Amino acid sequence: MRVESYLICATPRSGTTLLCDLLEQTGVAGRPDSFYRQQSIGDWAERFGVAPGEGFAFERRYLEATIRYGSGDTGMFGMRVMWPSMPEMQQRLTHIVPDAATDAHRLRAAFGTTLYIHLERKDRVAQAISRAKAEQSGLWHRHADGSERELVKPYQAPSYDSVQLDRLIAETNEHEAAWKHWFAAQEIAPLGVTYEELSTDRVATLSRILSALGRDPAIAASIAPQTARLADAQSQQWAERYRAEHDG
Repeated sequence: MRVESYLICATPRSGTTLLCDLLEQTGVAGRPDSFYRQQSIGDWAERFGVAPGEGFAFERRYLEATIRYGSGDTGMFGMRVMWPSMPEMQQRLTHIVPDAATDAHRLRAAFGTTLYIHLERKDRVAQAISRAKAEQSGLWHRHADGSERELVKPYQAPSYDSVQLDRLIAETNEHEAAWKHWFAAQEIAPLGVTYEELSTDRVATLSRILSALGRDPAIAASIAPQTARLADAQSQQWAERYRAEHDG
């Protein structure tokens, strides 16, 4: 069956920016982004030239613009979805596909035959540290050359906070459990990908995804990452400290 779209289903700091960049760079797999993140819909609508509004007319125009942008000229639509965005997206798509029997049917009606890619980071402590440092410092991503790519506020040096890490680990576990429950309820067998394999064997992982999308897996060998890893000696020290505190 020909795949027409894909959804990267994930949680924050699991490697979605890296994967979205790699897929876009292939030139055959669209331009995936977080089009249905509640906080970003207004910005996307403005970028797309879709006038603000509510109900069927706005949602139809927004969906059409999203598919055009997210596909580019590749014939493949891609999108990134964090768990909190799934209910928001389903609610909005209900205006367009009100009688769908399931969430999966509604998404297929909107985006065509869809491959679900479940991107998960197995090391929850490292994931929480990455997110805590980003939230505190304001620095979420660097370019491959080390320059700032996404700084959302004036930089502030991060400090170790075990309470924050506890909260972020619990939230990630909750959202991952929600994804797994949703996949089971929708009878979806997603393509499983881990941050660990993506970061250590980028070419093989991207090749596997391209194959699942019906694209040439050989393209993966020519694609270079556009983001630099933010983990550093401080991240390692925090991880060792957190595990020591919680193993005692």
